[in-house]
Amino acid sequence: MVRLSNNLVGIVNIITFIISIPIIGGGVWLSKQANTECERFLEKPIIALGIFVMLISLAGLIGSCCRVSCLLWIYLVIMFLLIILIFCFTIFAFVVTNKGAGQALSDRGYKEYRLGDYSNWLQKRVNNHWGKIESCLQDSKICKTLMDHNDDGDNKVEDFYKKHLSSLQSGCCKPSNDCNFTYVSPTNWTKSSTSSFTNPDCNLWSNDPNVLCYTCESCKAGLLDNIKSDWKRVAVLNIIFLVFLILVYSVGCCAFRNNRRHDSYKRYP
Repeated sequence: MVRLSNNLVGIVNIITFIISIPIIGGGVWLSKQANTECERFLEKPIIALGIFVMLISLAGLIGSCCRVSCLLWIYLVIMFLLIILIFCFTIFAFVVTNKGAGQALSDRGYKEYRLGDYSNWLQKRVNNHWGKIESCLQDSKICKTLMDHNDDGDNKVEDFYKKHLSSLQSGCCKPSNDCNFTYVSPTNWTKSSTSSFTNPDCNLWSNDPNVLCYTCESCKAGLLDNIKSDWKRVAVLNIIFLVFLILVYSVGCCAFRNNRRHDSYKRYP
């Protein structure tokens, strides 16, 4: 029973050490294969995460199995800080994603998105980094995908209105419904005598496939709606992960106490 906690900590850290190897490998592979700025942006965080997991796993493994109390103490301190960090991030994620939702339109399979509906904090972060984000969206070909799917069917506005577009496709690949432009194809709209320009996005729309509505407020709002959905999923997963970390931390504390007892027996036989 005394060694059970040490063995459990050792087993958990063996598993996390094995997991860290493909994480590092994936980051290195991405650095070799990256062709766009978006892909290069991901490589360093992935490699850093893999190295961090590997080092922490080694500290926990050696500290528990070899009874090295100082390493196990470092492992527990980092685990405690990680628990606090994840807890704070989870609360923060729920707070900043509480506002904002797409506006449903009658006779439309998609929604319209307004930047002002989302939290001020998210709006500022997106506006400050929109140059890089816009480049990434263009590289992702989300609008080209929409056009490719249209090649298989009739090119009618009624069919387009029935499409279930993602928030990014709705915000970035077509003009706002307020503009009342004439439909030609999913990414080609023309101005007419009935067109309106009350929405600033209407002046920003271009049929150029490299421009479209990537600079529109609706595109930023579509991205925020996508981020909001992803963050909520991550927050739920974080709660599950948090429970797991607390259990591992509790077992680790038992292992640390066992090490201290073992050291005391060796010091005072």
